[in-house]
Amino acid sequence: MSECLTFHYDVDGEDFTSAGQASVQVKKNLRRLGIPPEIIRQVSIAMYEGEINMVIHAGGGNADVIVYEDRIEIILADKGPGIKDVALAMQEGYSTAPDSVRSLGFGAGMGLPNMKRYTDEMTIDTVVGEGTTIKMVVKLR
Repeated sequence: MSECLTFHYDVDGEDFTSAGQASVQVKKNLRRLGIPPEIIRQVSIAMYEGEINMVIHAGGGNADVIVYEDRIEIILADKGPGIKDVALAMQEGYSTAPDSVRSLGFGAGMGLPNMKRYTDEMTIDTVVGEGTTIKMVVKLR
């Protein structure tokens, strides 16, 4: 088993002013580790989109970023309502965000598609009424 370094973050779901703090911290930590800028960009975008989704839809959650020799794993877990139709939620522009969130410039329906676009692997484990766990992998080339 290879050695790894884990960063854990609690994502506060109370307000949008704290949304994005974990992804900013991840960016700083990866930069300190000497991870290439393009990889940092991919991880930061995927992480940010996931954070925003947890704030909008789930009242927050937890984020773990695990750095291995060959990849970075991002695991986002929440106890929100779950995703009723994953295939529909993966379509660009589809959103269940309320108008109050959209008026703030969020909820355009690009979160999950962008998370998939900027990672090499993404799996969604969701149970309606219980929550969602998303695991993403960015390979270190």
